[in-house]
Amino acid sequence: MQTGRRQWSLGLKLALVLLPFLVFTAASIGLTLWVSWQLDGGAAAVNEAGRLRMQVNRMARSVILRDPAMVARQVLEFDASLELLRHGDAHRPLFVPWDAEVRQRFATIDAEWDGLRAFWTRAPGGVATVDVTGLDRDTARFTADIDAFVRAIERHMSRWTAIMHLVQMALLGLAVLASAALVYTGYVFVLEPVGWLTQAVRRVQQGDLGARVGYASRDEFGTLAEGFNGMAEHLQSVYASLETRVREKTAELEEKHERLEALYEVSALVAAATSTDELARGFVRRVLSAARADAALLRWYDAVRGHYVPLAWEGLPESMIAAESTLAEGRCACGAPATAASGEEPELRVIALDVLPSSCLQYCRQAGFATAVTVPVRTHQRTSGELDLFFRTPLALSDAERSLLDALAAHLAAGLENIRLAALEKEAAVAGERAFIARELHDSIAQSLAFLKIQVQLMRDALAGGDARRMSEVLGEIDTGVRESYGDVRELLMHFRTRADAGGIESALQTTLGKFGHQSGLPAELQVHGHAMPLPPDVQIQVLHIVQEALSNVRKHARASRVRLTVWKQPTWRLEVADDGIGFADGTVGFDALPADSTHVGLRIMNERAARIGATLTVVSRRGQGTSVTIDLPAQPATGETLVAAADPRRDASEPQP
Repeated sequence: MQTGRRQWSLGLKLALVLLPFLVFTAASIGLTLWVSWQLDGGAAAVNEAGRLRMQVNRMARSVILRDPAMVARQVLEFDASLELLRHGDAHRPLFVPWDAEVRQRFATIDAEWDGLRAFWTRAPGGVATVDVTGLDRDTARFTADIDAFVRAIERHMSRWTAIMHLVQMALLGLAVLASAALVYTGYVFVLEPVGWLTQAVRRVQQGDLGARVGYASRDEFGTLAEGFNGMAEHLQSVYASLETRVREKTAELEEKHERLEALYEVSALVAAATSTDELARGFVRRVLSAARADAALLRWYDAVRGHYVPLAWEGLPESMIAAESTLAEGRCACGAPATAASGEEPELRVIALDVLPSSCLQYCRQAGFATAVTVPVRTHQRTSGELDLFFRTPLALSDAERSLLDALAAHLAAGLENIRLAALEKEAAVAGERAFIARELHDSIAQSLAFLKIQVQLMRDALAGGDARRMSEVLGEIDTGVRESYGDVRELLMHFRTRADAGGIESALQTTLGKFGHQSGLPAELQVHGHAMPLPPDVQIQVLHIVQEALSNVRKHARASRVRLTVWKQPTWRLEVADDGIGFADGTVGFDALPADSTHVGLRIMNERAARIGATLTVVSRRGQGTSVTIDLPAQPATGETLVAAADPRRDASEPQP
């Protein structure tokens, strides 16, 4: 809307159109009221003038009758009536509509009344001697004058009545004219603009965005027309650029999709990679495609020497890789210092290679690259490497592209850290396995070998002294030691091959008792009481090792004739290995009281295994009555593995050997 021009509202226009009609109507109504008031007053005056005729006739009769008192009273009444006509009475209302004729007729009545009153009241006693004939003539003349006065008033009132009729007709005509004007102005100012707007709206609804409203008024409809035209113009311009905007939005969505796809691919690579080399090569290939770079180089940071070492690359000449096989931090634009001079962490940088200082390496420029992007790879606030992307054209990265590269570098850092932690975990597992094997060897074969070493020295002494009996005894000891060492080796091999049985611990215990009977020739009995959920695989392994060690002690030391293995599953798991051998103590054995160099090292190993799974190991021995080894397991929670094993007994629940 243009500014600085006078605005005419729709209400003001309608008011200006109707104002003359309103003024004329108000004036006509006022005039009608005034005329009606004049007619009311004139009608009252006509009535009062009619009373004058009656009063004149009454006074004439009183004069004839010679009643002075009556004449005097009637004269006063007549004077009062004349005075009322002369001045009027606003309360009734009553007033004479004066004009020239009415005034003349009233003046005649007033003059004649003065003569009659003087004549009728001058005789002695108040009433003159009157000639009846003359009195009738005077009364008739005076009455005729009064009638003339009344007719003059009526003629005057007839003129006002005609005027009032004219005004009423004018009001009727004015009402018709005002209605026509109101209809016309309503059509011109309201209906016609609304019709134009309606037509324009229909055209827009039908797709004609070039529709405009040609209404150029300055009222509200003009403002509405300008607003509609502006809206239609905006819609037309938006529609004209809609295809371009759709293409832009589509390209933006495709770009976001590519970024998400790149993040997903890198996340999948990080999750699946098992080695640093596999992760590095796969990452370089994916980031090269995601960033649309011409070449990429992933460097690993050697914090000890302060050098960057190439880990994986794509699109770079081998001569450049060979020349930058070790890049000292800060030596070139790439290979940024692990910590900035201000102490802040290094950030992503875009480097224009055509303005590199002469102190920097020039291999990337010689390879035809124009721009390099360096992305630090950091893990736990520590620089672990750098990703370098090379472009053959100048480049300016958007915020979204910077965020994508930072996110990819963060995923890479997490993957490298996971591989490192997995390697440390494997190393710790191998170290633990080696320590376990060393402990088993030390606690079994090493002691037997130490015993054999002593016997060999005794054999040398016997040979030197020629003591045949002693040599025979030592040779027997050596034979016994070798057999025990052989048995220990077989038991260790059996222990190392032990797995949790898919059919439950009962099957594994039955197999263990079978091997024991085969090795020792002793009858072994298995008794199982109650039902319960299967034991977790790791608990099964430790329980089997404890049972095997107890059976080994029976074979080596007990001199028993029979062995019984009893299993209770309710209320908690409990296993007991009992023999009828010679025993070795009187009562419950305390593990802390066993000497470090005792031959009961197996008991300590069994107690350590029980403690590992939270079980309680109790050893009760009676000399000459045998020994019992009891394992009390804590309540076992139902885990996913135990539930699967309970649902499918054929499932192989094997675990790696300890």
